[in-house]
Amino acid sequence: MIATSKRLEGIGEYYFSQKLREIDELNKQGKNIINLGIGSPDLPPHPDVIKVLQDEAAKPNVHAYQSYKGSPVLRKAMSDWYKKWYNVDLNIDTEILPLIGSKEGIMHICMTYLNDGDEVLVPNPGYPTYRSAVKLAGGICVDYDLLEENKYEPDFDALDKSDLSKVKLMFVNYPQMPTGNNANRTLFEKIVAFGKKHHILIIHDNPYSFILNENPMSLLSVEAAKEVVLELNSLSKSSNMAGWRVGMLCGAKERIDEVLRFKSNMDSGMFLPLQLAAAKALGLDKSWYDSINKIYNERRVKVFELLDLLKCVYSKDQVGMFVWAKIPSNYTDGYAVSDEVLYNSNVFITPGGIFGSAGNDYIRVSLCGSIERFEEAIKRIKVKN
Repeated sequence: MIATSKRLEGIGEYYFSQKLREIDELNKQGKNIINLGIGSPDLPPHPDVIKVLQDEAAKPNVHAYQSYKGSPVLRKAMSDWYKKWYNVDLNIDTEILPLIGSKEGIMHICMTYLNDGDEVLVPNPGYPTYRSAVKLAGGICVDYDLLEENKYEPDFDALDKSDLSKVKLMFVNYPQMPTGNNANRTLFEKIVAFGKKHHILIIHDNPYSFILNENPMSLLSVEAAKEVVLELNSLSKSSNMAGWRVGMLCGAKERIDEVLRFKSNMDSGMFLPLQLAAAKALGLDKSWYDSINKIYNERRVKVFELLDLLKCVYSKDQVGMFVWAKIPSNYTDGYAVSDEVLYNSNVFITPGGIFGSAGNDYIRVSLCGSIERFEEAIKRIKVKN
């Protein structure tokens, strides 16, 4: 008998990995499930981005291993992007590390900094990968609850009174997923101050700042934030390039060098034509983001209509590519709502509990689907209601 490693104890298969298999089986039975659960952009990247990939990939001299730190062309594009949209200055040689997806970067960071027993503050509700990566690296997750009545912001007074002696990292994510709560300057200043006060490295995951949001913000825009902040960012959502796996880690030279020590042992760089196409995407002007957001806004109106049918309560001020909604009181939890809609109406929506116990009374609906798909989902739910 070959046993799995102890680091896998308590680590289950990713929820969506399991659920997609179930949905696949239902589809084989002829159910034709409408999947409104996953935030995988269904729109293509800009045509110019695809053309760069095609043209560059056709060249004979671009197929070798690449630098572990990425192409200077891509790093400069990332630096220019941060300056243009976030007003953050980043040294292209020392303060940017391109990643093969920001999800991988979460694991890189945990493996770089955590020893067995180190504690990490993780948001509840929050992206499940934070928790998994911490556990795989030998760390211990310490939840901090994000409550609707507190605008889904950390309760810093409560955290200050808790035992933080073993806490090494804190994950934050604004615009927040799954709640859609937006960033603001005061919150960002409090986060940086908290990290400095308690000598905690803050990891800000920032992939949603351009979706349905007129004021993209970076935590690194706070004065002296680089002393305690590493920021992850991604082209998956903002540029419709989820399958391309292009992300970035930004922060002080010392932190970038530390993470590179781990990362350079895990991959051999990113395909150069991908990097050059990503650089093109980062150079697109506001009209690109406006065009995406026009589509997402139209879809969000349909999602509101769907949620009204389910008698859910939600805020219309959310940003990002999901809508977070509180379920009616006659349901035990979001799983019950999700299952009822799946098995009765052949529509899949995400139960909030997969993001942590604080999400049990909620559901999340993705905006990644055509208007026609949302209208069909509404029609199916109406029939069953």
